[in-house]
Amino acid sequence: MKHLLATIAWMTVLPVPGSLQPSPVTRADGARIIALVPLVGALVGAAAAAVAWVAHAAGLPTVLVGALAVGAGALLTRGMHLDGFADCVDGLGSYGSPERAREIMRQGTVGPFGAAALALLLIAGSAAVGGLADRGAWLAIGVAVGAARVAAVLGCRRGWSPSNPDGFGALTAGTQGLATQGFWAVAALAAAVPAVPGRPWQGPLAVAAGLVVAALAMRHCVRRFGGMSGDVLGFGIELATVGALVGLNVTEGWM
Repeated sequence: MKHLLATIAWMTVLPVPGSLQPSPVTRADGARIIALVPLVGALVGAAAAAVAWVAHAAGLPTVLVGALAVGAGALLTRGMHLDGFADCVDGLGSYGSPERAREIMRQGTVGPFGAAALALLLIAGSAAVGGLADRGAWLAIGVAVGAARVAAVLGCRRGWSPSNPDGFGALTAGTQGLATQGFWAVAALAAAVPAVPGRPWQGPLAVAAGLVVAALAMRHCVRRFGGMSGDVLGFGIELATVGALVGLNVTEGWM
């Protein structure tokens, strides 16, 4: 229970009494926390779907419904995944060494490359959530946002070392084995089966596509930056989220 509370404290803005926050966190703690991230993802997904439902019920325009839901998810998670996404894009856009790329990512500011990519990500995510809301696909919204957190487990696969000797990556890199990764991947695909009524295959396919894109992108980041970091995990989560949302928006006529 203490690790679940710590995961909520790490991954959301929710006040959690009795978590590991005041105590030193070891790599063993980091391994357990990362393994529980998809559970917190379900919480974030439920919150995003609830905000979309309320906004849609209020008769707000589609794009505003999506923006409010995406914004609520970002606020609930402190915007850390968006920050990691922008930092990784800036690092990938540099032509320097891995050390130079990591230095750019640590600067705390968003460059033009990262800002443009972040704007595109938010627009795509908002439009996709709005499209699902128009169809009343509340479960699809929650599943896409929640299942994308499995990318964090995939990004901490064994064999990937941290890019920095301290920070989030040092506590979590290389801590997740195939059993944990396989369990959460199967759970995410199973949860996505009822996401699109009448097409039980579309939800799992959309989630799988998002996670595959995220895994490949994170592998490239690990090679480019010389290791895994919290920014890389945020990058993967955001890509998995938008990828799943886009896949769930594909209409029956196209297929």
